[in-house]
Amino acid sequence: MTKLRIRDAARYLGVSDDTVRRLLDAGTFTRSTDASGRTVVDGRELAAHIRGRGAQLDDPSDTKSSARNRFVGIVTDLVVDGVMAQVELQSGPHRIVSLMSAEAARDLELEVGSVAVASVKATMVSVEVAAEQAE
Repeated sequence: MTKLRIRDAARYLGVSDDTVRRLLDAGTFTRSTDASGRTVVDGRELAAHIRGRGAQLDDPSDTKSSARNRFVGIVTDLVVDGVMAQVELQSGPHRIVSLMSAEAARDLELEVGSVAVASVKATMVSVEVAAEQAE
């Protein structure tokens, strides 16, 4: 079972160490210690908490989609050059870059500051873990 130190749990939640300590004190997470006596958070409890938090922004599209990987964010950069456009979207801690036709970018009326949804539908997704976790 994965146990995460407070600082690591805080990093994954995007909060301070003190916030994780308050969540422990409130009973959101079960308090336990590792072999060194440090307070740790159960990885499964952290995952359930993160999943329950949902999207940080409401999806403005009012569209049904088969794509389950949808990232609502703000357009932070837009470069239109000839027939192609590069759109950069910040969705929470995630930076998503999309290449599309300049025509599509114009049709969507994209500009820096626009709220947009990036949807990802792929046949192959790689998952990696730290070497010491896989032992």
